[in-house]
Amino acid sequence: MGTRTAVKICGLTRPDDVDAAVEAGADAIGFVLYPPSPRHVTPERAAELAARLPAFVTPVLLFVNTPAAEVLAAAAAVPGALVQFHGDETPADCWAATGQGQLAFLRAARIPLDPGTPPFDLTGFARRFDRARAILLDAHVPGYGGGGRTFDWSLLPAAPDSHLVLSGGLTPGNVTEGIRTLRPLCRTLSVDVSSGVEAAKGVKDHGKIREFITAVREA
Repeated sequence: MGTRTAVKICGLTRPDDVDAAVEAGADAIGFVLYPPSPRHVTPERAAELAARLPAFVTPVLLFVNTPAAEVLAAAAAVPGALVQFHGDETPADCWAATGQGQLAFLRAARIPLDPGTPPFDLTGFARRFDRARAILLDAHVPGYGGGGRTFDWSLLPAAPDSHLVLSGGLTPGNVTEGIRTLRPLCRTLSVDVSSGVEAAKGVKDHGKIREFITAVREA
């Protein structure tokens, strides 16, 4: 079981926010390349922002049902980028859009919010996407993305062989509980935050970023 929880700050659109996240200690910075999102940036803008990152801070490019050729073209402009698939992509789609394994990728899983639904088959999902670097856990809401909603972490089954990324409704106030709940269930755990550290959609609150990363480190 990993003892250190890596942090990804997602939905960056401004240079100052990228710099603030890096200064606060973020391990990864996410750029949303999904046009309907209020945090959307173009591939060109993502490349400009990613160029500000120092060594050992990873850029992550988020796509939703994007054609493979577009994914590959965007990733080619951002050296060292991870790719995050957040739509309905199949394992075959992910493999094609990463150039048959030339790019490492994350695959988002949409966890039901309704307690009356059957438990999410995390083991089966992870087995289907066994080429993914990690499985990102987000709330299942209409559309794509977690909508700033949390799911019931206590209902998630153990996945001792999986690298997981907890997302969906995280804030400086609840991330400690999330880490303590999920870390014993998996091989390693990371966290991913967007709306929980914002002043407005696409505009980050630098104080909240620092508070969030401090809470993760203390957990």
